[in-house]
Amino acid sequence: MGVFVFLPLVLPLTAWPVARLAEQRLHPRTATGLLTAVAAVMALCSTVCLALVMVVGTAQLPGNPLPDGWSDPEVRAAVPYDEVVGKAAIPALCAVVLVSARALWRHGRVRRRAHRALAGLPGTGVAVLPDDVPYAYALPGGRRDRVVVTTALLDCLEPAERRALFAHERAHLTARHHRFLLAVRLAALANPFLRPLRTAVAYTAERWADEEAAKAVGDRRAVATAIGKAALVSRGTPVATLAGLAAPGPVPRRVAALLGPAPAVRTWPSVFTSVGLAAWAAAAGTAVSAMSSANAAVTMFLILRAATPL
Repeated sequence: MGVFVFLPLVLPLTAWPVARLAEQRLHPRTATGLLTAVAAVMALCSTVCLALVMVVGTAQLPGNPLPDGWSDPEVRAAVPYDEVVGKAAIPALCAVVLVSARALWRHGRVRRRAHRALAGLPGTGVAVLPDDVPYAYALPGGRRDRVVVTTALLDCLEPAERRALFAHERAHLTARHHRFLLAVRLAALANPFLRPLRTAVAYTAERWADEEAAKAVGDRRAVATAIGKAALVSRGTPVATLAGLAAPGPVPRRVAALLGPAPAVRTWPSVFTSVGLAAWAAAAGTAVSAMSSANAAVTMFLILRAATPL
């Protein structure tokens, strides 16, 4: 395997340029899908390679349950600096598993609590809560997807802005934005180098819903005004993977984008543009990461199989 086993751990750096440029130059739907796919693949590859290195480190510990042959010099030679990185990979992988499991548990707990809180209300697609705290968010799952909004927020909006609010939240539910947000959140926990992609997807998912809302109500200014007003009074959403009107994402940039023309829909940017070059660099980094992790996994399997006594 050599140093190739470490490549997936650092190759997410190749996606940093596209994470910044995709927010500005790509249609939000394209940017969200592209960045989420890159983050998910790179996170999986880096986790696989971390697990392979951990096997070498665990095999060196006294009293471990692994076969004795897995600590042979031939196995350790497959990982450079095996004495250090092999043992360092053990707490690193344990930390990745623990924080990812905690994030999934917290996400599920918040969704369950939100559904239980709405249990006594009519089973409509919109749940209006008599609350003095202004907020709104899209709540997927349960018996049906629902838009949750408080009377305090509705009182702050004009009729056209309310229609924009509901169109925005329904766009989150229709496009299943919570899945994109959860995927990039877990990817960033698995590899901290992917955090810029998580931030970018949080913004592009909101911009995607903004554009869908503008298309639904036919008034980009009304959507921009609704976002601005909601941002001034709203407290956001109960968890980062539940999408809301005013958060996350820089609200002034979203408002400015809505006050301009609608973005052009392109499935893939031209290679002769800065965002196109950045996208191809990220795609190349993702491909190399996948090949490196696959090569490392196959090589390690063959080495361990040869080292395991029959």
